[in-house]
Amino acid sequence: MTLVKNNLVIEDKWTFVGDEEDLPKTNAIVTLKRWQEDREALLARFDNLGIVLRSDENPQVIAEDVSFFQVIALDFPVYTDGRAYSYARLLRERFGYKGELRAIGNVLRDQIFLMHRCGFDAFEINQGGNKALKIWLDAQKEVTTFYQPTGDGRNTVLSLRERRRLAKSAS
Repeated sequence: MTLVKNNLVIEDKWTFVGDEEDLPKTNAIVTLKRWQEDREALLARFDNLGIVLRSDENPQVIAEDVSFFQVIALDFPVYTDGRAYSYARLLRERFGYKGELRAIGNVLRDQIFLMHRCGFDAFEINQGGNKALKIWLDAQKEVTTFYQPTGDGRNTVLSLRERRRLAKSAS
């Protein structure tokens, strides 16, 4: 897997840790189950902590805790399971999450752009190096007109029309 973030292929400095695995010294991404069972111990041990939520684990359960995580990874187990899109928007727009929001699992080229619009800023892509970056960059160029507002701050067609109308009425 290759990690793409901020138009770059970057080294992944985080370790996904299973429920029964020993914890690394730094930068651990734990499961929701482990977080719920070992919350205080994890907070005492780590400055850099992440969590992975599977598609059937609603982020509402960590809504009060999002500030503790530097990375939240949302899983796309199959391309037809879109719950992580909604979860990303909840985390960004309702729960105010500012850290890295990572798409993992079945991350397909055709979905990367929409994932980004929903708040994802890091993507595990099942291609290596320059090919992964090309996939990411090409996906970002595909759509230039937006109808639905999202947390990414891009102007929608409606906001652009309103701006044009105001400019005409001011002149």
